[in-house]
Amino acid sequence: MPNITIALTNTQMKGLEYAALSPQEWAENAVTERARIANDEIVNAYVQHCLDNGVQVPATRDEIVAAAFADGVVKTAAVRQEEAEAAAAAMAAEQAA
Repeated sequence: MPNITIALTNTQMKGLEYAALSPQEWAENAVTERARIANDEIVNAYVQHCLDNGVQVPATRDEIVAAAFADGVVKTAAVRQEEAEAAAAAMAAEQAA
């Protein structure tokens, strides 16, 4: 299972201790909840793709998320950013010409 590690300054940790009973639990909850929301979006997008194209929907959420990436229905934020930057550069080059 992948791990995410972050480093906080003492001041940042004190701020979290002020805001939450357990900074560790708060951080884990924030990250897992955001991942759940993103996976819901991916599942919705892929199920719609399957319905629109007469494709069988995989049986589990894990399989749906994996298939959505494998089939190119969704892309990582890093890939989307790269594509946006390339499109902006191409547009700028076109306008400069």
